[in-house]
Amino acid sequence: MIIPAKLHSGSCIGIFSPAGPVRDHAKVESGIRLLREMGFRIKLFPHPEPEAEYLAADDRRRVDEFHSMLADDDVNALMALRGGYGCLRITEMLNYELIKARKKFIIGFSDISILLNTISSRAHIATVHGPVLTSLASTDKTSTMSLLSLLKEGLPEQIAADNIVILRAGDATGILRGGNLATLVHLLGTPWEIPWNNTLLLLEDTGEPMYKIDRMLTQLYHSGKLKKLSGIILGSFDTGDDTDENNRLQKLVWQRVMELTEGSPCPVWGNFPAGHRERNLAVPLGVEMFMDSGSATLLLSNTEHST
Repeated sequence: MIIPAKLHSGSCIGIFSPAGPVRDHAKVESGIRLLREMGFRIKLFPHPEPEAEYLAADDRRRVDEFHSMLADDDVNALMALRGGYGCLRITEMLNYELIKARKKFIIGFSDISILLNTISSRAHIATVHGPVLTSLASTDKTSTMSLLSLLKEGLPEQIAADNIVILRAGDATGILRGGNLATLVHLLGTPWEIPWNNTLLLLEDTGEPMYKIDRMLTQLYHSGKLKKLSGIILGSFDTGDDTDENNRLQKLVWQRVMELTEGSPCPVWGNFPAGHRERNLAVPLGVEMFMDSGSATLLLSNTEHST
């Protein structure tokens, strides 16, 4: 696994739109302002009005934009503008040789989980599960600082956070993969399905009622995927701004995961700060990590760095 080169003050982050269109221009401006305050330059392509209301542009234009950002010597890393839907439509059109040759960090979450996992597994380049541009300003300071540190100082040797709940203790080593639950389930049976063996699986989701989450988790169980995992890390699950309802949903998700993995030695953590709420730490996907349940800490294994 290759780790892209570190950024520095003055490095350029290219903003690309692989999925949905801009819904809130104020969030775009706030995200750009925050990246500039971090010391980065920004490159953002103008977009015409999308032909489909749920896509930023047609498939070819979105792929061309991504490839252009990769090929641009002035762009040092790429951050998705937002999630939504659209990455599944363009995955087969990506130039993986170009991705492998350019070795740039790709940053995002939600629907972008498809790109993050596909790129890390096929091009063998670490990607970053973290904020998109439109979520950046609403992300808490700890999470934004984790992104800044990862980009400028390299992958963290350890990732720890307050209030992680150890649902099943145990230690495990594996490749950190995953992200949005609904997105990952939609990859089942496709060429882009994530590897499950030797995987520490990170899961989060938003706007999904418990019965739909249960259905997706149960599908992973009946397809035999959960049995292959080395560990499970559950991020945030929410249906809106009602804290009590979100806490209730979280506990129901934890309970169902524990039921489906009953009898397994697989460690399971809950309340990891990753997902659609304010806490969304930048974490590397595609790299080998160690789940230390005694300290509720992810530890980075040895990796090769790009120069």
